Order: sequence, then C-alpha cells, then structure tokens
Amino acid sequence: ARLTARAEKRIMAAAASSVSFRAAVAPRAVSSSRARVAAAAVDVETRAAGKPLPDGRKLRVAVIGGGPAGACAAETLAKGGCETFLIERKMDNCKPCGGAIPLCMVGEFDLPEEIIDRKVTKMKMISPSNRAVDVGQTLNDKEYIGMCRREVMDDFLRKRAKSLGTNLVNGLFMKLEDPGQGNGAITIHYNDYEADSKVGEPKTMEVDCIIGADGANSRVAKNIDAGEYDYAIAFQERIKIPDEKMEYYKDLAEMYVGDDVSPDFYGWVFPKYDHVAVGTGTVVNKTAIKTYQAAMRKRAEEKCAGGKIIRVEAHPIPEHPRPRRVQGRVTLVGDAAGYVTKCSGEGIYFAAKSGRMAAEAVVERSENGTKEVDESDLRLYLDKWDRKYWATYKVLDILQKVFYRSNPAREAFVEMCADEYVQKMTFDSYLYKTVVPGNPLDDMKLLGNTVASIVRANALRAAGKSQVNV
Repeated sequence: ARLTARAEKRIMAAAASSVSFRAAVAPRAVSSSRARVAAAAVDVETRAAGKPLPDGRKLRVAVIGGGPAGACAAETLAKGGCETFLIERKMDNCKPCGGAIPLCMVGEFDLPEEIIDRKVTKMKMISPSNRAVDVGQTLNDKEYIGMCRREVMDDFLRKRAKSLGTNLVNGLFMKLEDPGQGNGAITIHYNDYEADSKVGEPKTMEVDCIIGADGANSRVAKNIDAGEYDYAIAFQERIKIPDEKMEYYKDLAEMYVGDDVSPDFYGWVFPKYDHVAVGTGTVVNKTAIKTYQAAMRKRAEEKCAGGKIIRVEAHPIPEHPRPRRVQGRVTLVGDAAGYVTKCSGEGIYFAAKSGRMAAEAVVERSENGTKEVDESDLRLYLDKWDRKYWATYKVLDILQKVFYRSNPAREAFVEMCADEYVQKMTFDSYLYKTVVPGNPLDDMKLLGNTVASIVRANALRAAGKSQVNV
C-alpha cells in the first residue's frame, strides 16, 4: 500500500534518527501500556517466592533445544542449583546461519578463540548497481566481528553446560502435558536416541518447568498455543574456494542488496574456517528463494570462481516475537520466541542472551532451585527482555521497511554506509550492544544526509515508475 505523506515523513524521521542503530540498543519511553508492564515487573520482583519443594529436592527444569539459547539457559540453570535436562535431537546440527557474533558476546559468554573461525575487520556493502562501499574503517586493532560455524559453537556450549552439571539427552521432544500449577509435575514425552538407533525409544520425564529453545519450528510453542509469526527462508551454500580466493576473504565479509538477490533482505558472503558461506533470505517470496540464491552466486561469481559447493542448507528464520512467549510454567527463548532482528537478521546473540535471562529468572525466583516457580516468575524474564530490547526490534523493523523496499532505497542505504560517522556509530552499537553517545553536530549532519538520501531514492523510484507507465 502506498504510504501517505504524513506516514512517509514519520518513517523518514525515525530512520534518520536511528540509522546509526544507537536507537536499536537504547530503551525509549513508550506508551502508558508499557509503563504498566514495567509496574507489573516491579510487582513480580517484590512478590514472595514459591513454596519449598518437597523432600528437599531441587527444581527440575527441562530445556528443549541445544542451540545457543538452550545451551546458555542450561548452563545458567545448572550453575544456579537447578536439576537441568537439555534435550537435543541433532548433536551435530549445522544450522544455515551466517554465524556472525558481536565482540561483546565473546567476553560476556566467555567464548574461547578456538571456536571463532575468522575475525572480520572489513566489510563491503554492495548496492544493486554493484557500487561497493568499504565499511569497518573505524574499528581499532582489537575490534572485530567473529565468524563461527554453528556446529562448532553449539557443540562447545552444550559440552560446557554438561560439564557444569546439565543432563544432556539425545532426544526428540514430542509433546507436553501440564496439569496446571499446584496439580503436579509437567510430563514431557520424547523419543530417546541415546542408543544411536535410527528409531527413538518413547520415554517420559516429569519436570517442574520448561524452557522452549527448539527453534523457529518450535514444538514447545505449538504445545502452549504461542501463536504464529511470519518467517523468512534463509538459504545458504558453503563453498570451498581456491586458496588465493580465500585469501581475499580472510578478514572480509560482503553484504549484497538488490531485487535480484532478495526483495526484502540481503545476500551475504561470510568467511569460515576453510570455505565461504554464500546465502540470502526472503519473507515475501519464499518460493523463489533458489532464484535469489542463483543471483547471489552470480553477483559473487568472480571472487568465488573455481569453488565447489560442499553443503546446501535452508531454514526458517522468525521475523517478529510470537504473540505468546509464556504460558503457565513454560516459556520460550531464542528463535522459538521469535528473537531475530529485522534489517540485520541478527539472532545468535539474542538467542544466547534470552536463554540466559530466562534461566536467571528461574534461578532467582526459585532461590537457587529450592522453591517452585509459576507463570509470574517466568514473566520476570519476559518483562526485563521487553524493556531492554523492544526498541531494538521496532527500529530495525522501520529501517527494513524504509531501505529494503526498492533498489533506489537500497542505493541510498549503501551511500549512507560510506559516511565514517555512520560506520562508527553502527559498529560501536553492534559490537558492544550498548548506547553510544553521539556528537550533536554530527547527528544533525547525519539527519540531513539521511533525509537527502531518502528523497533521492523516492525520486528515482518515482521516475522509474513513470518510465514503466510510458
């Protein structure tokens, strides 16, 4: 639908004031309804803890899904005194994921350098007309974006959780039966594959609480009627390229925009240990994903010439949080909850962070696993999460609507990325997930440049439409 002039101005202003992504990490004062959420959170924090568990036993928590969200949740629960079960079916899962992690995650989650394949210090933003802008000029010699293979990082996180006391179960979650608070334990039905059999053995497990971290197709979410969300299809090919070509990508990542590679997202070439990951994604035209991937290979063919595809991957990626993320003694984290940002498509950090925050709420409210928890306790995590990151998702949603809607808008977006101030504010906010104070004069200049870029983009789009009509 065509935007009204007033709506267009509002979106332009919002995008201009936040193009540096500072707004994406800065909580903002919002409506009175959000104020009521904050008040409810205070009430949760001050409410008395639940009943002591019988026979002095520890709180039993099942975490479904062993990716970054589930593994970080399990680690926090085990360290916090809860009896923890981490159920994961594919222990060698290779999720189709760009694998980029911000620098702050390395320290915050104590990640060893061994799991980081490449330290990217340079990026190229490539427009529909193949104009390339070098990004990353403001990074110092200690700053980088980490590039990981998910099968390596996820395995490390699961093993660390296990070393801290988590019970790691090779199983497939099937369903849950929750009799309700005060009416007994939650029963989990799952297929156990511990014996390395192709056909799992049906088993049950009784727990006091569940954290669903089982991805975009979450069965836990379906069991609690969490509601649907729109999703993107991510398609990625891992390509082994000649050594001299790999040298070009040793510390460089590329992002391509254009209608040819995606109508509403971007394509990428990210370096891994001994290959590159070439991929793209889309929400609005999922059936054409292979066409977009072919175009992505075409755009990068010269730099990947002589390469051999060694793995092809595809997976759904959530586009917004689910309508319901807590129900009774069950809560959702990571992709299962819908925590992937628009525009940038970032999900790994937010998955790990949400898993940790949910587990911290359980540990806190159960007094280190000694007391029962209920829905109000789990909402402590949800309220903190929304207060901390609501603005992030909202702003990136606006940016995607503004800059990914047409090729002229994408050209304007790449043009803005050439600005050193934009690069500094963007990278500082991304790498450290914190508010970066800006220079008022530079902010005003950025505002003017952003509006000018969008105006030019709109004029080019209008001219293009006029030529088509003629």
